[in-house]
Amino acid sequence: MATSLSCSASDLIPLLSGGANATAAAAAAEFICGRFDTVAGKFTDAAYAIDNTYLLFSAYLVFAMQLGFAMLCAGSVRAKNTMNIMLTNVIDAAAGGLFYYLFGFAFAFGSPSNGFIGKHFFGMYDFPKPTFDYPYFLYQWTFAIAAAGITSGSIAERTQFVAYLIYSAFLTGLVYPIVSHWFWSSDGWASPARSENLLFQSGVIDFAGSGVVHMVGGIAGLWGALIEGPRIGRFGDGGKPVTLRGHSATLVVLGTFLLWFGWYGFNPGSFATIFKSYGETPGNSFYGQWSAVGRTAVTTTLAGCTAALTTLFGKRLIDGYWNVTDVCNGLLGGFAAITSGCSVVEPWAALICGFVAAWVLMGFNRLAEKLQFDDPLEAAQLHGGCGAWGIIFTGLFAEKRYIAEIFGGDPNRPYGLLMGGGGRLLAAHVVQILVITGWVSVTMGTLFYILHKLKLLRIPAEDEIAGVDPTSHGGLAYMYTEDEIRNGIMVRRVGGDNAQGNVRV
Repeated sequence: MATSLSCSASDLIPLLSGGANATAAAAAAEFICGRFDTVAGKFTDAAYAIDNTYLLFSAYLVFAMQLGFAMLCAGSVRAKNTMNIMLTNVIDAAAGGLFYYLFGFAFAFGSPSNGFIGKHFFGMYDFPKPTFDYPYFLYQWTFAIAAAGITSGSIAERTQFVAYLIYSAFLTGLVYPIVSHWFWSSDGWASPARSENLLFQSGVIDFAGSGVVHMVGGIAGLWGALIEGPRIGRFGDGGKPVTLRGHSATLVVLGTFLLWFGWYGFNPGSFATIFKSYGETPGNSFYGQWSAVGRTAVTTTLAGCTAALTTLFGKRLIDGYWNVTDVCNGLLGGFAAITSGCSVVEPWAALICGFVAAWVLMGFNRLAEKLQFDDPLEAAQLHGGCGAWGIIFTGLFAEKRYIAEIFGGDPNRPYGLLMGGGGRLLAAHVVQILVITGWVSVTMGTLFYILHKLKLLRIPAEDEIAGVDPTSHGGLAYMYTEDEIRNGIMVRRVGGDNAQGNVRV
């Protein structure tokens, strides 16, 4: 917010009177200050309007990512499960909206509170406040449902619909909000915005949520997929992996571009305000939070682009072909990694972030196959693995100057280890990885296990073979000829059993 302007009539009277006619000078001073205060009030109103409009527009961008998730998920599963995965994405937004309104926002940002959980604004009672207006709630809701959307990809094609309803409400209403309170609320025990007692004198700089959003969603998906087990046919004799290709690379690419577009609200929008100058000397007013917003968009772009190209050539060397779906996942892995430090690193550092993220994703995918772990969208590996790398990356490369501009406080607070700032910030980030892993494992792992024991988690084998769409949702997502349905083949055979384009019901 811009610095407030003020006018004092007592300061103006000596300047106006010239030693004579003090009454007239006083009246003139009151008149001038009155007009000045009116103008200053308009500037303050304009600053609020600009910042809230910016945040509201960013919320729209992040919400558009739900469509990206839906397209990506739909293209990554077999045609017989398309309606199911699309519906889960709709439910993530709808159920998440209700439960975040009732409980989630209060647990996350209900200040004043303790370091563990918020305790005000349930059902948005006594809202808005000078620190929180309605656009802020909407923006934070889009983040909550993004975490839930990540998890749905890990357990796709074999999960009962009632399980989606239960986990989505639990994640957005309790699990995710508490994590966001820890690291994003001014009262959170590990928040960099605390006024005192910062964790390792720095707090955790997870600017847009490599840990808060991506690790939470990825680890929740990890436990869901582990407890459910792999899809039927995913691993053959001796544990040899069998590719169960998604039915539409077109939808995968469309979803990827929509997510890329939305990430410009996800990362730059996390500033929450834009009308703030960093210039301290005359002639330097061109530099402000708007500059940091632009830099954040650049680092986000460079990390994703580098990860995409690294994956392209890496998979070519490893597997011998150019695969568009692998490149799309690599791109998203770069985005997930840079999300933590996007605002506090230089553009050149984003190249390193994206390069390593691509290899982290490829490495975790290879490990998943060896352990017979089945995640149809690679969500646990991508969001959990690349998100964790992004947290470490920020602890290594965060710039002192950018931290001071964005977070204020002590100008000598710790910064990136490799930038000369010592190891305190990195230590705080290691703590973040550990506590998120532990918290989500205890809460979501327990929930999925209970659902498994109650036989509410996995669909029957015959339903999985036939497809969730015809058995649970009243029909298929696409129209097929009678011969195709009779033969159990949804598209024309163009190769062997694992050839792309040959997807069985």
